[in-house]
Amino acid sequence: MKFGATVSLADEDTEEEVRYQIVGEDEADIKAGLLSVTSPLARALIGKQIKDTVEVSTPKGSKSYEVVKIAYR
Repeated sequence: MKFGATVSLADEDTEEEVRYQIVGEDEADIKAGLLSVTSPLARALIGKQIKDTVEVSTPKGSKSYEVVKIAYR
């Protein structure tokens, strides 16, 4: 995965799916699904492929996600 990708992730605890596009810092808007390339989650996703697992430290603790889908527009 790389900059510009749109990625669907499944939370490994709740199985809830979320979708983000990895964008530059100036374009980032998490509520709109635009994830800054410098964010911890985006940095963890770079180089990952479908079915890979990523772990990210958040203020509420560690979260694990499975990469479900990757698309490039």
